[in-house]
Amino acid sequence: MYVKDVEVKNQVGLHARPATFFIQKANEYKSSVWVEKEERRVNAKSLLGVLSLGIVGGTTIKIIADGSDENDAVEGLVKLVESGFAE
Repeated sequence: MYVKDVEVKNQVGLHARPATFFIQKANEYKSSVWVEKEERRVNAKSLLGVLSLGIVGGTTIKIIADGSDENDAVEGLVKLVESGFAE
């Protein structure tokens, strides 16, 4: 299992469009991937799950992966979040 914290930099956070990019990226990996905010953990490959966390700009989230490409999954998703989803 590989875990990393990242701060959501874009102002609106993970609303529909960035969340869609996030989920598409998560689905590129074989590993199980989760997003955690304040002790609530959801499947990072689920749009409703990610949206249900209500992640806004400035929030720190944990990205967790477990599987054969767990390091790549976490690092790829952290990089996407840090980029601000090109917004």
